[in-house]
Amino acid sequence: MAASQSSGTTKRRNKNVSNGVSGSEKERLGQWGRAWEVDWFSLISVILLLCFAPFIVFYFVMACDQYDCSVTEPVADLYTGKSSLADIWNRAPSFTWTAAKIYAIWVTFQIVLYMCLPDLCHKFLPGYVGGVQEGARTPAGTVNNYEINGLQCWIVTHAVWFANAYYFKWFSPTIIFDNWIPLLWCANILGYSVSTFAFIKAYLFPTNAKDCKFTGNFFYNYMMGVEFNPRIGSWFDFKLFFNGRPGIIAWTLINLSYAAKQQELYGQVTNSMILVNVLQGIYVLDFFWNEAWYLKTIDICHDHFGWYLGWGDCVWLPFLYTLQGLYLVYNPVQLSTANVVGVLLLGLIGYYIFRMTNHQKDLFRRTDGNCKIWGRKPAYIECSYNSADGTKHQSKLMISGFWGVARHFNYTGDLMGSLSYCLACGFDHLLPYFYIIYMTILLVHRCIRDEHRCSSKYGTDWKRYTDAVPCRILPAIF
Repeated sequence: MAASQSSGTTKRRNKNVSNGVSGSEKERLGQWGRAWEVDWFSLISVILLLCFAPFIVFYFVMACDQYDCSVTEPVADLYTGKSSLADIWNRAPSFTWTAAKIYAIWVTFQIVLYMCLPDLCHKFLPGYVGGVQEGARTPAGTVNNYEINGLQCWIVTHAVWFANAYYFKWFSPTIIFDNWIPLLWCANILGYSVSTFAFIKAYLFPTNAKDCKFTGNFFYNYMMGVEFNPRIGSWFDFKLFFNGRPGIIAWTLINLSYAAKQQELYGQVTNSMILVNVLQGIYVLDFFWNEAWYLKTIDICHDHFGWYLGWGDCVWLPFLYTLQGLYLVYNPVQLSTANVVGVLLLGLIGYYIFRMTNHQKDLFRRTDGNCKIWGRKPAYIECSYNSADGTKHQSKLMISGFWGVARHFNYTGDLMGSLSYCLACGFDHLLPYFYIIYMTILLVHRCIRDEHRCSSKYGTDWKRYTDAVPCRILPAIF
């Protein structure tokens, strides 16, 4: 973000290392969002992720395809000389035009649903917030409008899926699994294309030049993004579309395709596969039911749109968040009744904590603190911050309810749910547990990153908040 000035001057000065803003000006403007300058550790981390993240995705998918989901056997084969990298690569299915056609139809269908069908669900579903909604204020002081129709897109997509499976028979319900690795190549093409387009767009025709950040480092700019809210026209928002539509709507369809493949191969769908579909389905539906709330989360409020979100939403999310279902196709697990109940309770309790914690924050925000949390008026800390146009804004940080237990207690519930997905797969292989390992790293990193931003945004007010609520995620531990 840059100081308030004419747009032409902003564009020229934005391309300097610090967007042409001095240290004193940054302090005056109350900076928040991603970094202005890049240290060596961040730069090395960015380069490593750019180089190795695509291979991590390929490795896990390949391990299931060639080694029944063992993550150690490929390494052992390479070490003993039983296989070479070329052998593994040559055995992997390559790009196909069939997969390209499937993927193109899929993305096009989601674009049509997103752009051409205004939300109707909010007119007949009590409690659901859809239609045109305001997002959070950007660092430059802009408030964007969004068409919230994700739940409607999810319903229409799944209605078409089930209508095909039980009536029309246009394609097999296993079509996603049957083309999984070729679809991976297609998703990579889209992920890199949209990330590169957003990167170039930020230099040539940004949606809002004042919400751009140029660090002076190509790799960091490409990965973490330059534009805050890149858009085409007034309504096609890159962040909202790519995170919610081809990624999260696909999540439940991918799991359904895995279940269909299990039925085809073994003549039944195991209770573990049903658990994974149900628990992850609850999470997905929760996301779309609360999509308006998502506009106030870190992805929309703080992250710029770069490779991290563009490629991550197209590739990392649909291919790694669904590893439990993929594992269960190759390694069907039938759990005992006690284990089913235990896993289900863990997932539901985790979801309850996740949802109620977020509900408390949303209720507090919507009523400006004039509400009851756990039967009493919530306590809070008054704070202030400045946007890039120099305007001072007032805010409140709640220290009651779950938000008085820990500063990110919603992450605790999220981790409990993530662990339940993994436990549904048993203990024979490490691969299904990648998700809980990854989510722990992600949420701890996000917690620290978010708190650094909040400290920069709120200053001494943030110190008062952390003194009132000392724990981050786990009470008395972290």
